[in-house]
Amino acid sequence: MLLQGILPPISTPFYPDGNVYFKKLEHNAERYSRTPVSGIVVLGSTGEAILLSDQERRDVLKVAREAAAPNKVLVAGTGIESASETLRLTECAAELGYDVAMVRTPHYYKRQMQPANMLAFYRTVADRSPLPVIIYNFPQATGYDIPAEVVIELAEHPNLIGIKESSGDVEKVRKMVEGTRHVKRSATVTETFEAVTPRMLKAASSDGGELVPVGALAGGGKPSSSAVSVVGKLKTRQKEIGFQVLVGAAHKLHASLDAGAVGAILAFANAAPTACYEIYAAWKEGDAELAKLKQERIAEAAQRVGGEFGIPGIKYAMDLNGYFGGVPRLPLLPLTADVKSEIERLMGDIRN
Repeated sequence: MLLQGILPPISTPFYPDGNVYFKKLEHNAERYSRTPVSGIVVLGSTGEAILLSDQERRDVLKVAREAAAPNKVLVAGTGIESASETLRLTECAAELGYDVAMVRTPHYYKRQMQPANMLAFYRTVADRSPLPVIIYNFPQATGYDIPAEVVIELAEHPNLIGIKESSGDVEKVRKMVEGTRHVKRSATVTETFEAVTPRMLKAASSDGGELVPVGALAGGGKPSSSAVSVVGKLKTRQKEIGFQVLVGAAHKLHASLDAGAVGAILAFANAAPTACYEIYAAWKEGDAELAKLKQERIAEAAQRVGGEFGIPGIKYAMDLNGYFGGVPRLPLLPLTADVKSEIERLMGDIRN
């Protein structure tokens, strides 16, 4: 399945008493759906997934899924320390209609997380997962950095389709891209090469359509792999893709795209999805100078708001841009007045 562009790992809104604020979750998901992001990630690190109960995770997945636009790729963060619990949450996400499972590296028993452990964990999950899987590497939070060599070996698995690499190491991105260049797969895309998922195809079929090769409609012979097919009102074709590397450091987005990344899952995109997308769009169009300018525009804010101030900072920046951020859940604390003033300065000309 095709992964590309910008995907915000959406936050989980809370009431002041710490309960999940589901109406604001709906509001945010609906609003992101009207931006040019290619998809939405639910229960990522920015979603404070690790601070939610199992039932809250399932409820958040359900509400966000129902509120998101049907043409957006939906990624569920389903990584839990054990393979068995990871698979349980992945199965729930599949039943709800998600397209991809994002599974963070297990990390609590750091000294035992040797290459053999990671290979066994991800292969077991990928073997049994009803959804395609992407690895999630976030060493700043987990204290564990999965080696590029392990990722390259895992890329051979047909159900492991990519990685979210949040270390900010551009050379590691380049190494993974080079090391997996031989991996070639076919993905269904729209006529204009946007992502199409099995969920989208099923919805198109339920509208009364069926898969019909355009060549057959014209009376031609067997269609080629590049031929357009029609499912209801959806026109699709096939595109060759590789192992897909997405990144998580907004302040290094342009450099990471130049290194071979195909897109990004950015905490900063919660507050500024369009500003992040503009970097990707300029790069995609081959306008390196514009991409550089767009990158410079957000560089300081992305690094400080997302990196230094963390989830409370992202949530306050969301409040400034018309999304609902609100308060984090303990042990994360609300921001001080001085930090809020600093974020207001950093976000001054970054609007959506």
